[in-house]
Amino acid sequence: MKKLFLTMMAGLGVTMAVNAQSTDKGTVIVGGNVSYDYKKVVDVDGNTQHYAILPHVGYFVQNNFALGLGLGYSGETTKSAADVKTSLGEFAVAPYARYYKGDGNVKLFGQLAAPMAWGTQHVDGDKTGTTERYGAALSPGIAYFPSSRLGIELSVRGLYYEYSSQKPEGGSKVGVNEFGLNANSLAPSIGINFYF
Repeated sequence: MKKLFLTMMAGLGVTMAVNAQSTDKGTVIVGGNVSYDYKKVVDVDGNTQHYAILPHVGYFVQNNFALGLGLGYSGETTKSAADVKTSLGEFAVAPYARYYKGDGNVKLFGQLAAPMAWGTQHVDGDKTGTTERYGAALSPGIAYFPSSRLGIELSVRGLYYEYSSQKPEGGSKVGVNEFGLNANSLAPSIGINFYF
């Protein structure tokens, strides 16, 4: 029994040491976000669909500190009761810096990101305008490393700012500033990242 206990403790120690290497200098982090939403009002013709994909890759420039970049695309399509189709497609770029704190296989992290997007609006296939979005977000989270190559994360949006604008064809640009703090722990973001 004593041998079994010592073997298990040694195995746990090796696991903890292996997991600690996940955020060492020179490690590459790969992950991303994928989403799809569908909304339809009951007993009314028409619907709204939203989809997005934003893969990202980062590199640990020093222990526990990574710099990275996400590139992706998002879109929204709305069909009205009058069978009018409105769509918006946006190309997104999101550079980020992430810092981890903690030892072993559970670490806290903070991420500073600067998401940007540029898009085009269409109604029934005809271009009706363009959009732009620029922002900054400081997001806290916690990462659990069940192995040295896998991290499971829970995070919230945190503190954020976004400027968005819409410019109709032949019209003037209209801009909106948005600022907020979203730390809703009842609706966290859940993600999986791979570490190489």
